[in-house]
Amino acid sequence: MAKLTKNRKIVLDKVEHDKMYTLVEASKLVKDVTTAKFNASVDLDIRLGVDPRKANQMVRGVVTLPHGTGKEIRVLALVTPDKEAEAKEAGADFAGLDEYVEKIKGGWTDVDVIITMPPCMGKVGPLGRILGPRGLMPNPKSGTVTMEVSKAITEVKKGKIDFKVDKFGIIHAAVGKVSFDADKINDNARELLNTVIKLKPSSAKGTYVKSIYMSSTQSPSIAIDPKSIEA
Repeated sequence: MAKLTKNRKIVLDKVEHDKMYTLVEASKLVKDVTTAKFNASVDLDIRLGVDPRKANQMVRGVVTLPHGTGKEIRVLALVTPDKEAEAKEAGADFAGLDEYVEKIKGGWTDVDVIITMPPCMGKVGPLGRILGPRGLMPNPKSGTVTMEVSKAITEVKKGKIDFKVDKFGIIHAAVGKVSFDADKINDNARELLNTVIKLKPSSAKGTYVKSIYMSSTQSPSIAIDPKSIEA
């Protein structure tokens, strides 16, 4: 077993592993137990009482974080020529269609979000085998296939994220950076959690939110009492 460093031991001692923290407490503590020398992301892991193998229990949605993600989001707009100027004006880092379709076929995926239009899906659809595994494939359910291109780009730049329960019934999502004030981390996390709760499938039985953990890059996980999100 690797020997714990002095600093790591100090950090671990700050987290009571048998305690369920409130969301407010966790939002403060995660800043205190982060020792990374860079501006680490703050993440939530939410385990739900659903069976993702059943279509009527799939939990997927979008949420706009009140204080953004703290990350510069690179947006590619795959749009028709008449929409390119609008997309760039709205903040797209890249805009076009045929040129970028060919680049993606060649392996280029140096973006965080791709937004497109229904008329372009004939060309974008075949890119699914490349974009799908990277979580970049546009989807109407996440608002990334739309005729309202400028609105979609603006929302993404402001902090709109999409999330989906994985095959283990867990939602993983970033809710900010450790440089954020604790209140902003709390606000963002609460917005995500409230959205997840609203999406509870009617077919889900028993406890819906089974556990919540907050952590940052390289920090220990902090258990959050699911009841505290109602406070």
